[in-house]
Amino acid sequence: MARRTVALVALWTAIAILASASCGALSTKALAAQATPVEAPVLVAQVKSGRLPPLAERLPAPPLVAPMNGNGLSPGRHGGVLNFLMAKPKDVRMMTVYGYARLAAYNADLEIVPDILERLEVRANREFTLYLRKGHRWSDGHPFTAEDFRYYWEDVANDKGLAPFGLQTRLLVDGEAPRFEVIDETTVRYTWPQPNPYFVPALAAPSPLYVYRPAHYLKRFHPRYADADELRRQAKAAGKRNWASLHHSKDRQYRFDNPDLPTLQPWMLTTPPPTERFVFKRNPYYHRVDPAGRQLPYIDEVVMQIVANKIIPAKTGSGESDLQARYLRFDHYTFLKESERRNDFAVRLWRTVKGAQLALYPNLNIQDPVWKKLLRDARFRRALSLAIDRREINQVVYFGLARESNNTILPKSPLFRETYQRTWAGYDPRRAKALLDAVGLDRRDEDGIRLLPDGRLLEIVVETAGESTEESDVLELISDSWKGVGIKLFTRPSQREVFRKRIFSGQTVMSVWSGITNGVPTANMSPEEFVPSNQHQLQWPKWGQHVETSGRTGEAADMPVAQELTRLNEAWRRAGEPAEQRRIWHRILQIHSDQVFTIGIVNGTLQPVVVNNNLRNVPEKGIYNWDPGSYFGMYKPDTFWFAEGAK
Repeated sequence: MARRTVALVALWTAIAILASASCGALSTKALAAQATPVEAPVLVAQVKSGRLPPLAERLPAPPLVAPMNGNGLSPGRHGGVLNFLMAKPKDVRMMTVYGYARLAAYNADLEIVPDILERLEVRANREFTLYLRKGHRWSDGHPFTAEDFRYYWEDVANDKGLAPFGLQTRLLVDGEAPRFEVIDETTVRYTWPQPNPYFVPALAAPSPLYVYRPAHYLKRFHPRYADADELRRQAKAAGKRNWASLHHSKDRQYRFDNPDLPTLQPWMLTTPPPTERFVFKRNPYYHRVDPAGRQLPYIDEVVMQIVANKIIPAKTGSGESDLQARYLRFDHYTFLKESERRNDFAVRLWRTVKGAQLALYPNLNIQDPVWKKLLRDARFRRALSLAIDRREINQVVYFGLARESNNTILPKSPLFRETYQRTWAGYDPRRAKALLDAVGLDRRDEDGIRLLPDGRLLEIVVETAGESTEESDVLELISDSWKGVGIKLFTRPSQREVFRKRIFSGQTVMSVWSGITNGVPTANMSPEEFVPSNQHQLQWPKWGQHVETSGRTGEAADMPVAQELTRLNEAWRRAGEPAEQRRIWHRILQIHSDQVFTIGIVNGTLQPVVVNNNLRNVPEKGIYNWDPGSYFGMYKPDTFWFAEGAK
């Protein structure tokens, strides 16, 4: 593929290559002609005192101009404090998710565009050249340059002390690392022997692939640059095992729990943990501006209050959060709606785009040989699916507002076909009974419960993480319909870590969790959620772990249809043409819906989003999703602002 460069806005070619107009960005000349950089009033005193340089010296050249025209956004004003609620101190990482400053990022149209990068040049999906914005600085004012990428590559990723297990999966193709090059002070390049279509989406993820570090800060904790004896003393004083453990504790960009760690996010943490009130203040060196030249973010300060998750809906309803969706469920909607007028907020309903709000996961890697044989029989999985009355669940639990469906892609995806949604998903107990008989489960006890081949009752224990009454409500309805075909269902709640360990070790027959995270893929997005690819896939954790660790752990897939999925995923990775990628995607989706590896219930559910009535630029309608989307992230919270008269 010939090398193509798009000034200011260039996309990964395997996703799309867009002209700058398509993402609404302005060129540097246009910015200079139309706007003078506008300082946030809260920083004026620091500039006057000399503690901060003037804004024109703090912005990169060019800054990224946030699109406002035709995007439902309006230019705003500086100021205000945004309050929201979280349940655990580790939720501080959600500021990385919501802030969503990335080398390349999804926009509201689910296209990946340069963000921190000025541009990205891609050749044959093998060679990626990253161009930084000249003059871009970390939140402490130190230049952000190729040295930060070099430090990560040489002193972190390839240091045995810091990375004893080698490079992250997203940096390997067929087990091979890329060739890394520093071209100049603001340009770096990664080149793989084979195509790596996962690289750029990993940069844009909610928990992104960080291929850079604030080298000037972290070098003081690395023995190549600091005194080894002094590092040992620091590690001991901090209660850390060695220098590497100390370095790790300082270098957690995603966790966002070290106020001293420089950041490129719109807000920077100013209160060290432990605390129940985290305060984030504006990053004075942030790289985005609005069309009038105002440096973003508009909002000066974000306050994250830590409270018990069970009282977050009540506190939100009493007006204690300006922007809240996390820890809210649809069954809170009525209460929140009743509280709108009293507390000056609006409740919006955004669509979720997971493949299923909840799905059942038969564990194909279970240790029990009788259950393993049964769960690996597609007829049994189809029977379980046919014996679920999804319409009843939709009406009773979701007020008829969801879509009855398999755990699959949604109509908004260009790959959608109704057959993927409907195959083996209709309520047909008669057909389910016939399939169960055909599998050999035709013997019953005196109560009508079927017997396993070894004489045990056909009792399915569905394990849950015990985090939602929604799960128990849905499982209760499934229990009723399964009993009608001779299957008894029990639930076993446990803590999330215990829940996962039991599944990973093959002790669990079946579990319940949400469906695939990306229900709106395009052909050039990875299909790996539908194929064995990582341990957290609850239907085949050992097969996924085998792929994830390049065969070092887990088990190789030993079902022909799973092996075919693995081959198809590899073929997609190597495919050079969009038509071939689409063909492979459709074959994977066809297999997935026919084999019923997971049993989806409904999708397209609604997520309550509570928004302060004075808060602007929050979409009336949106999608609420982890990846792609980063929840609020792709809607750019740095452009949210409070109207006059707001706090």
